[in-house]
Amino acid sequence: MSSRLITSEEGPVSRGSSVAASAGLGVFAAALGYLVTYLLIGSEVREAVGEDIATWKGVAWYFYEAHMVDIKASSQAGSFSGTQILNLIAESSSSSADVLYVLPPLVLFAVGAFLAVRWNVTALDEAVIAGAPVTIGYAVIMGLGAVVAETTAEWSAFGIEATSTVAPALLPAVVLGGILYPLIFATAGAAITAVVNTR
Repeated sequence: MSSRLITSEEGPVSRGSSVAASAGLGVFAAALGYLVTYLLIGSEVREAVGEDIATWKGVAWYFYEAHMVDIKASSQAGSFSGTQILNLIAESSSSSADVLYVLPPLVLFAVGAFLAVRWNVTALDEAVIAGAPVTIGYAVIMGLGAVVAETTAEWSAFGIEATSTVAPALLPAVVLGGILYPLIFATAGAAITAVVNTR
């Protein structure tokens, strides 16, 4: 198998270079998706969480939920504990909240299409090589983001210690949001663009 599988207008692109570029665009796609989420829902989150929780963390919960990742709220008071799944987007009063579900697929599709155009991809195997490695950068950001977006509060009353934690579910954040989403949508963007490029 050749180490030069993709050719662009500037000449052949090595497999290592194409993987690195795709992974880098995976990081960019995650950052862009989060930024647009912040612009769409940030003001509502700021009002909802007040000063108790950092707004950027609240926005991250919406971003993960847009990837179908559960946001878990766990609490424990003494020997009693419970967990519930939050439905942030469904319960949002913002008119733009439903757009959040479309945002990750759209950004990832666009990144895959961009790579295919940049490298003049015309075959489906080249489209997979261009689009699939987006998963690397995207998965890293989704995994790290799920960890840093966790919020824990502690308090005590009448001698009883209580804690509450809100965070994206880590495994689904990595597998569903970080791997499956970019693998499907970035590759689809590259593949469809490859078909268009052949015409």
